[in-house]
Amino acid sequence: MADSSQKSDLLQGTLDVLILKVVALGPIHGYAIAQRLQQMSGAVLQVQQGSLYPALHRLEKRKWLKAEWAASETGREARFYTLTRLGRAQLEEQRANWHRLSAAITGVLGTAE
Repeated sequence: MADSSQKSDLLQGTLDVLILKVVALGPIHGYAIAQRLQQMSGAVLQVQQGSLYPALHRLEKRKWLKAEWAASETGREARFYTLTRLGRAQLEEQRANWHRLSAAITGVLGTAE
């Protein structure tokens, strides 16, 4: 049985919606997105750079995110991501899909054997 400290792998689509959710909170750079996801998940979710940055580029290419260079809190230049109108619509659609799917899975797992 897994305990709560065990790390979880994320499917690509799940990572995308989690990134959209974090960026919806306000402009943020990539490293801070990974930190925020870890913090918000109680350290269960840890996103590696090899997954995060390709996802950010994919979301930017789909015009769900917009990126601009600016100084980070350390004074170094970083790409800060913001949610576009299309990205906000996608987040809402994916959130609704997630709730429907998780309710269905809960229903299946909750049935007696």
